[in-house]
Amino acid sequence: MRSLRAIAAAAATAALFIGPLAAQDMTQVPLAPPAAGIAEATFASGCFWCGEKDFESLTGVTEVISGYTGGRTPNPTYGEVGTNRTGHYEAIRVRFDPKKVSYDALLDHFWHNVDYTDGGGQFCDRGESYRPAIFVHDDRQRAAADASKTALATSKNLSKPIPVPILPADKFTPAENYHQDYYKKSPVSYAFYRNGCGRDARLQQLWPERIAH
Repeated sequence: MRSLRAIAAAAATAALFIGPLAAQDMTQVPLAPPAAGIAEATFASGCFWCGEKDFESLTGVTEVISGYTGGRTPNPTYGEVGTNRTGHYEAIRVRFDPKKVSYDALLDHFWHNVDYTDGGGQFCDRGESYRPAIFVHDDRQRAAADASKTALATSKNLSKPIPVPILPADKFTPAENYHQDYYKKSPVSYAFYRNGCGRDARLQQLWPERIAH
């Protein structure tokens, strides 16, 4: 479901076509390697606009990139992924300084910012591109992700399996420039979308102690 995002972006879209950088806003910049000493994690938590904001608030996170991963076609675009026919997830690549924030802390943050009971999408956004997932980059990340998922099921006393797969990290294609740091570029339309989608209301139900964004 993309109607809320389309409405939320309407004002920003008008600005794109009158600004001098309009022609560049839909370009996709190739993913550069991380700086020395910086580790990477990859998560899918529904709308990548929200994922960026959620993770960029963490001390030790140096960069969050919106993009597409886990699909069957090369060089995916937002329009293609939105058809829910390519197998891609909207995802975020999180770059972090492991001396300042641990991967375990990132996992905990992920679970607190996703509806871990919903494997068919997230909040108002439905379809395979909005499915939640954890993409692990090595065996250590897989072990940590497995342990965190088991701990969540135990702590929440869940009667059904958590429908959030733990998958090997795959090719990650950055999304169009328009989507990068969307919450900073278009704060009003971003807030309209996030509130209208019911994200924080649902997260508050899952985590009553949570402080809303």
